[in-house]
Amino acid sequence: MKPNRRQIFAVGAAAAVTVAVSTETASATTASTSATAATSTGPYGSGVLGSWANGTRAISTTTQIHRVLETDGVYMFGDSISVQDGKSLATRLLGRDGSQMAVNNWSSRPTSGAVDALQQWASAYGLPRRILMASGSNDIFDPPKFAAQLDRAMGIAGRNRIVYWVNIQAVRKSVDATMQLADQRNSSWLNMQMYDAQEKYPNLRIIRWAEWLWVKPYRLLNYLRDGVHPSVPLGQDARNELIVQSLTAR
Repeated sequence: MKPNRRQIFAVGAAAAVTVAVSTETASATTASTSATAATSTGPYGSGVLGSWANGTRAISTTTQIHRVLETDGVYMFGDSISVQDGKSLATRLLGRDGSQMAVNNWSSRPTSGAVDALQQWASAYGLPRRILMASGSNDIFDPPKFAAQLDRAMGIAGRNRIVYWVNIQAVRKSVDATMQLADQRNSSWLNMQMYDAQEKYPNLRIIRWAEWLWVKPYRLLNYLRDGVHPSVPLGQDARNELIVQSLTAR
């Protein structure tokens, strides 16, 4: 069942308070590229996304991409969370049902860049039956643009493929409480756009990472090392298991 808007905002607000009162030390690594968010709240309260061109990345070789297409595997497009967790995810998926995975993961990249990469691979190689989008944490800085990127991705994928999209929980411990509340509001805003898109696209599957964290507030502290990136191995294993269960569901 799709959560309604009131539920998303209410639970999201509670999640923000849980993170805001934490006194844990923040990790130096965040979903965004730079400290620009700390110096300007930007138009939506979370700051401004800096340049991501030089972010760390993990991109599969052409050989691996072709292997995925030949074996009905999975393409993955993600950000720094996926740079951190993608190898472990690919290993877990391979062990579960033998599926190969090709990844295009780039730290600090917003969804517009991830969809650009999806388009490039579609044009250059073609697409498998399953596409995993693990992108959105960096869109908290400009949430209104997200819906158009969802539409772009679904248009590229077409109606005969399944797009799996991991939803968003990004509340940085490295910023003050006011900005943390903006982060949670914007994360919930992005998630609502996903649920709205699901009404239009029956082949869109949402992997509910945010709700999994919210249902037991201690998870926000124990399963996220900095409010965005999963802790390793606890959060990494939990998030990857949610993804694999969705990818292998029949």
